[in-house]
Amino acid sequence: MSLYAIGDLHLHFQSPLKAAAQQKDRVWKNHEETFKRNCAQLLTEADTLVLVGDHSWGRHLAECEEDMRYIAALPGRKILTRGNHDMFWDAAKTEQLNARFAGELFFLQNNYARCGDVALVGTKGYCFEGPFFLNARGRIVGWDEEAEAHAKKLVERELQRLRFSFEAARADGFRRFIVFLHYPPTSILEEESGFTAMAEEYGAEQLIYAHCHGEARFHDSLEGEKNGVTYRLVSGDYLRWQPLKILD
Repeated sequence: MSLYAIGDLHLHFQSPLKAAAQQKDRVWKNHEETFKRNCAQLLTEADTLVLVGDHSWGRHLAECEEDMRYIAALPGRKILTRGNHDMFWDAAKTEQLNARFAGELFFLQNNYARCGDVALVGTKGYCFEGPFFLNARGRIVGWDEEAEAHAKKLVERELQRLRFSFEAARADGFRRFIVFLHYPPTSILEEESGFTAMAEEYGAEQLIYAHCHGEARFHDSLEGEKNGVTYRLVSGDYLRWQPLKILD
């Protein structure tokens, strides 16, 4: 039994395609078929696949039914976290989603999932992404402080949700953790954040994130080991639609 992760499928079987990159970049051409084929070759029914946000362009669940069926048909157990484009998923109604898709999909929000003796915890996350003010050399010389203040409020909300997941798992006796965020754990201005601090506080082994699209953004946040936590980017285009094994 192995644990794999990937994010940002951005499926649109029933909804309009909204990202220009999906219309023109080669890596996105027929990515649904590429990903489905890679999963069939790599995963078994005993494996677990965590899909780290931005599953569908659908605005509500009725526009996501074919996208959910596509995901449910992939091999193994499927666990989903929220992304910034997942409009169909109201965090307060996660239990309803888990009831509707019981036995097919598990929605990870204000709860946790078991993978052997490891608890999988997660939330959407958030980080400040600008606007930034650049000089003639393209270096950041300032940023929108009002937008930054708003971002800090969103970060605090997501930190509360993540702590709830950690505490629920710890109350059930878990001492090993892997964290899943959709957003990167830090902005490009940060070397640490509330998310990195919480991962260290609970002794998380890994923190997995997505959201960073295109080569210009692949290195916006932490990668590799830092203070005992291993950080991994699993955006679909970064992985070329090959799920990343994160635990044997």
